Amino acid sequence: MSHPILSEFDIVFAGGGTTACVVAGRLAACDPSLRILILEAGQHTLNKPIHVQPYQYPFNQATTSTTVTFHIGNPSPRLNGRAPIVPSGRCVGGCSCVNLMIYTRAPASDYDDWGVDGWESENLIPLMKKLETYEVQPGHPTHGYNGPIKVSSGGCEVGVSDEFIQVGTTYHKRHYADDTNDLETCNTYSFANFWLMYKRYIDGTTGRRSDAAHHYVYNQAHNPNLQVWDGKRVKRIIFEDKRAVGVEFTSDPVSCPDADQSSSIARALKLVVICGGVFGSPTILERSGIGAEAVLKRCGIQQLVNLPGVGENYRDHNMVLVPYLAADEVVTMDALWRGESIAQESLAKWNSSGKSLIAQNGLDSKIKWRPDDEELKAMDPVFQPRWKEFFQDRSDKAVAIFAAIAGWLSRPLSIILPRNYMTASYYTLYPVSVGSVHINVTENNKEGMDFTTGFLDDSSDIVPLDFGYKQTREIFRRMASYRGEVAADHPDFPEGSAAACGEASGPVDINAPDIVYTAEDDEAISQFHRNIVQTAWHPLGTCAMKSEADQGVVDARLNVYGVSNLKVADMSISPLNVGTNTYSTALLIGERAAMIIAEDLGINCVDLTRVQFK
Repeated sequence: MSHPILSEFDIVFAGGGTTACVVAGRLAACDPSLRILILEAGQHTLNKPIHVQPYQYPFNQATTSTTVTFHIGNPSPRLNGRAPIVPSGRCVGGCSCVNLMIYTRAPASDYDDWGVDGWESENLIPLMKKLETYEVQPGHPTHGYNGPIKVSSGGCEVGVSDEFIQVGTTYHKRHYADDTNDLETCNTYSFANFWLMYKRYIDGTTGRRSDAAHHYVYNQAHNPNLQVWDGKRVKRIIFEDKRAVGVEFTSDPVSCPDADQSSSIARALKLVVICGGVFGSPTILERSGIGAEAVLKRCGIQQLVNLPGVGENYRDHNMVLVPYLAADEVVTMDALWRGESIAQESLAKWNSSGKSLIAQNGLDSKIKWRPDDEELKAMDPVFQPRWKEFFQDRSDKAVAIFAAIAGWLSRPLSIILPRNYMTASYYTLYPVSVGSVHINVTENNKEGMDFTTGFLDDSSDIVPLDFGYKQTREIFRRMASYRGEVAADHPDFPEGSAAACGEASGPVDINAPDIVYTAEDDEAISQFHRNIVQTAWHPLGTCAMKSEADQGVVDARLNVYGVSNLKVADMSISPLNVGTNTYSTALLIGERAAMIIAEDLGINCVDLTRVQFK
């Protein structure tokens, strides 16, 4: 069947998320004559308040949101039969336009662990510096000061963070550090105030979100050769003798429900780059005939290349959000998120100065946590082999991140009482469990997704979560703003338990004894986690950059095995988990991919490195 060819380009990007914007933007800035097309299923994000005003990030996660796609996983017995849901960005700029804007970076050793030529940390650190303008403190050797992505403290301070740090450094007996993102520092607390300045992906001058769409692509609107077509869903890659020559796409039914759904083709004279993300990239490959024989056969797709690693190796961080009641006088995000009168006052201040809670995400303090000897003894012995094999002798590897959020970030805001809250967030960084993402055909003969998260499949993965609940609860109940637990969103402890939850008049003393948990209490905590553990919105790995023999999908230069003129560049190429919120890694992959493609096309890489954005 023939389809109309709308136009020809040098490079076509199948997907317009974070990494696509970085790669396309870098290449267009270096060689404006390159004809570049980005096809994105979601809609444009240019200057839309929900994307540029930092405080609005929870609204992108609403069940009615069209700026993310909610991927429903297969029910799992490890999750008590629950079907987990993992959202991904669905707009120009992808997750960089909808995420929490938390600035963290993985230890340098994570990239060395990949074992991929050219992707060692010594090659990547210059790119980490190149992509950012670190507005926090001058002179840090691992940070950059002239890049497109701004890193600052945001618009104002929330007091919950000071309390979290104060209790953490006294009761929890951990040190404080200005910079826990220097690629090695671990197991210390860090936080924000106007002197030390916490780190967020927010422009310190404008108070706007610092995302890939605005800072790599939209700022090149003067270049007619860089085109972004929103509302376009890529169906498959077009090949001629196993050489990628274009993509077939349709109008996206969500972004353009009334549009013609017939297919069109955009031809690529030099290269096709798949940037569909952890869910989109493997399924585009499978629809194009690249993948495991069994997967393609059940969907009636003729196999072009046998590549069984496509869609395998799904990895993520396991996160839990636990709400607490907070004092009436403490500053939180709750009134703003509820749309109360404070919103107009905050918006006016933000418009004039870039400050106020509008330029806040509510998350001001955290610790990259490693258990000490006493904590290890208190944890389930099931975790010991994992600790000894992976963590024990690698002091830069955190087991989890504990954080305090000034506001309610759990169930939908509409079903809670209008008061102040604070939320304990804890998420593990290197879970063992692995899942997969594949296409399938539903009972009504429509395309679906066979998605297995693998959450908690390995018995060691739940242990740090169980301990994380106990540790963060001890910290929160000592904070000055603590007024008790939201019992319905805590474990269902047996009647009469010392761990019973409820409202309180204030915090316990800093030297108060810890809660003593019985075996029944421990089981309640484990069941609680199986019922509510979720993604940290950090999926990766489904088109892994590994050897083909090891179920890899792309080589060190991002070429898809078995075909030519086709690359993948997004978080799906990461072969292993990284100990960070993954936006920083997505930006880094984009910068490295831009250099690789520039080299392939004969563009001087030195020139590319020196390119600056307006």
